[in-house]
Amino acid sequence: MIFKEHALGQDSTAEQASIPFLELYRMMVRIRAFEAAAEEASQGGVSAYGEAADGKAKVKGPLHLSTGQEAVAAGVCAHLENTDYLTSTHRGHGHTLAKGADLSRMMCELFGKATGFNGGKGGSMHIADFSVGMLGANGVVAAGLPIAAGAAHAQKISGQGGITVCFFGDGAINRGPFLEALNWAKVFNLPVLFVCEDNRWSATTASAPMIGGEGASARAQGLGIEAVRVDGNDIHAVWHAACGLVAQVRSGSGPQLLHAITYRVKGHVSVDLALYRDPAELEAALRTDPIARAREHWQSQAGDMAQLDALELSAKMEVQDALRAAHEAPWPQASQAFTDVQTTGAGQWY
Repeated sequence: MIFKEHALGQDSTAEQASIPFLELYRMMVRIRAFEAAAEEASQGGVSAYGEAADGKAKVKGPLHLSTGQEAVAAGVCAHLENTDYLTSTHRGHGHTLAKGADLSRMMCELFGKATGFNGGKGGSMHIADFSVGMLGANGVVAAGLPIAAGAAHAQKISGQGGITVCFFGDGAINRGPFLEALNWAKVFNLPVLFVCEDNRWSATTASAPMIGGEGASARAQGLGIEAVRVDGNDIHAVWHAACGLVAQVRSGSGPQLLHAITYRVKGHVSVDLALYRDPAELEAALRTDPIARAREHWQSQAGDMAQLDALELSAKMEVQDALRAAHEAPWPQASQAFTDVQTTGAGQWY
């Protein structure tokens, strides 16, 4: 059976006990705190490090938030090593943090500062940190898919181990690179896990009316790739599903696909109020918030809620330190403007 559902409660008691819940919760609240601060900074709001607002946005350019999708990034990346590769999307802050990238350097990149991962040149949509295997976010929908296939092919040829994980949104499956990447990965039996973050919106358009058939899972199945559909707002279900799929990829079973159903709580970008969305839809989605659900589950298991509160406070303090560092960091030197760009060799820059 190629396509299957995965939900909390399908695993044995021992398997349930093995989940590193507090570490996963810590990652989710770190992502949430980062996104909240970045959103405020992009709108020129009051700084989290105590300075008065000046009405000027500290984050320049488009900012695409992953608020409400934290369980997917945390649950999948918990199974990865530094030597594994990851490709992301324009909505990639959560993936980057979950892969192990430094939070302060990422905030500096959003602020356009020289101490950012890309020297302030990449901004929100093009963050990369090769030191942890993060090959980069990408501003082009579906562009990370063929990059992931290429990275996984390199891993297979080198024989040095490691796998590649490719995050993409539901809107990407209607673009050619989706089919090309999955087909290539299947034909060459590549060590890659494709993760569809199905947040049900493609920019300002609802995805469902624009997608024929049953979506990413069914299309993967058509290529002979095993696909697991999971509640992407249930950290337990995501973690267990990813655990099994990553193990299969590492064992040499070829490409796998995780279809995580989640929801894009915010608008397409940080200044988008998403007035095109039915308020009742958003209200219903907020009731499935992954962090709130994780807290409820922990409480139902008689967990100490003070532990979760402490993790949230720690995350907020870490983000405040990052904001301060980004504010104080130097701007890139003008002399660096033409570094890290392509030249024909004749002084013509592109």
